[in-house]
Amino acid sequence: MKPASLFLWFAIGFTLSLFFIVHRAYPHGGGLDAYGCHHNRKLGGYHCHRGPLAGQSFASKEEMLERLKSKGDKASQPSPGEKTRRELSP
Repeated sequence: MKPASLFLWFAIGFTLSLFFIVHRAYPHGGGLDAYGCHHNRKLGGYHCHRGPLAGQSFASKEEMLERLKSKGDKASQPSPGEKTRRELSP
């Protein structure tokens, strides 16, 4: 076989092999706002990847902000168990 012919077969084989390589699917890393969330352009709505609401979906950013606010209000108030412990401690 001639060297040019061998090179051509190698080039064709290499190019075809690129079509059969399986690539991993990675989650997107960009486009998140300060809350770790973003709008879903394909399906609509708003969902979070990071932060205190990670993994949750909302109809809008405003709904997410309301949930975040109510979650923050609950965190600032003691739970019933904590209240009892505070009352018992000197």
